Amino acid sequence: MSRTATHSGPTASARTDLSTWPLLGRFLRWRHARTTAQLVLLLVAGLVLYDGFFGPALAPKNFAGVLPWVHWRGLVVLALLLVGNLFCFACPFMLPRRLAQRLLRPRRSWPRWLPGKWVALVAIVLFFWAYEAFDLWASPFLTAWVAVSYFVAAFVIDGFFRGAAFCKHVCPIGQFNFVGSLLSPSEIRVRDERVCQRCRTKDCIRGRYDGSGRLLQRGCELGLFQQRKLGNLDCTFCLDCIQACPHDNVGVLLRLPLRREMDVDRNRSGIGRLSERPDWVALTVGLTALGFLNAFGMVSPVYRLLDWLGRILHVTSEPFLVALVFASGIATLAVAVILASFVSSRAAGAPSTRWVLTRFALTLAPLGFGLWSAHYLFHFLTGALTIVPLAQSFVLDLTGRAWLGEPAWRLASLLSVTSTSDVVLLVLALGFFGSIVWTMELGRRARFGFAALLPWLILHGALFLAGVWLLGQPMEMRGTLLG
Repeated sequence: MSRTATHSGPTASARTDLSTWPLLGRFLRWRHARTTAQLVLLLVAGLVLYDGFFGPALAPKNFAGVLPWVHWRGLVVLALLLVGNLFCFACPFMLPRRLAQRLLRPRRSWPRWLPGKWVALVAIVLFFWAYEAFDLWASPFLTAWVAVSYFVAAFVIDGFFRGAAFCKHVCPIGQFNFVGSLLSPSEIRVRDERVCQRCRTKDCIRGRYDGSGRLLQRGCELGLFQQRKLGNLDCTFCLDCIQACPHDNVGVLLRLPLRREMDVDRNRSGIGRLSERPDWVALTVGLTALGFLNAFGMVSPVYRLLDWLGRILHVTSEPFLVALVFASGIATLAVAVILASFVSSRAAGAPSTRWVLTRFALTLAPLGFGLWSAHYLFHFLTGALTIVPLAQSFVLDLTGRAWLGEPAWRLASLLSVTSTSDVVLLVLALGFFGSIVWTMELGRRARFGFAALLPWLILHGALFLAGVWLLGQPMEMRGTLLG
């Protein structure tokens, strides 16, 4: 079937559809756009692996000690806040996964006894525990092994299970990006719903085939049927639906962040109703708690806490003590969420505590991601220029000659300390604002009075103040020679 536009009636404005912009749009519509972006990041990953295994042991002088923990994390949250889920779009781990699908031709479905996001949630908690317990940020060698494990996991899982099992059910980075993309200003969706209603082939989900039945372009492997897709959750920005649509009716549309995700009771393709997905609720609460714990792990009070716990429990194992702090922090937020749900349900006469919890707990996502973004941007803004001496040092060590000049290790911060503080507090405040708006909107839909919403407003306010306190503490300058 030819790819001809058959729009009728109102369509997306060219100004709000990134896929129609002159240069960017041409690249996004190019069939090999994603592969090209993945190859670029694959080269960067190769550089990280090489330096991690064979480069200097001192993290600030090693690509593996700086690029993943300073530049990549900062650029990921910037991309999510300014554009969309660009890392999943350019994810280098998908290249070996694609090879596995061709070589092994998986036929098995993901196990029903491991549904949704539960495996990913466990993986996220274990990763951030290991990050603090074993100081991954300070070990280029361990960082390189983390990258290798990602490549292997993507190859094995998607070589065994069909579809995009690794992205949908396992990948910790992907789940972080899915939740963060709630605040993204763009979304892949149809331009004109009436065109989809007339479509009979549904290539965006089934894929596009030639007359002999040979697959020309796959559809969405995560099961997001464009006609019923809502928001960015589970969307890897792969653009397969754009390539597969025979009517050129799918674009990358600008939008108001959070607006389309606020209706948690609406049935959405590939996900169902968020209010009926306890795994999404647990993922949201877990990521929010981990955001505070990860930031807390980089300020001086954490060392006093670990020392106190060690003396009280007569334990010297840092991994055990970190696990105890993590378990306590996650449990504390979980209890606070349950308590807010209980009080809110009683004040509103809601059907049950569970009914309130499965809806309002999701409002933690903007504030939680606001803290993640503020934290990561702090490290990025205080260490972005380290890429210059790193490159100079790498070339000098590799060739024995200073082709790029002598390493200028004095270079680090992109902005002044004052400006950096202002930026990160603004980002945290925007996340707090998003949580408040979502809470009020859910309250309006449920016809809750102010008394019923007050527990959630207090919880968001307390978390916001805790975030302000954390960001105001002296934080380790990881990834630079200043820290």
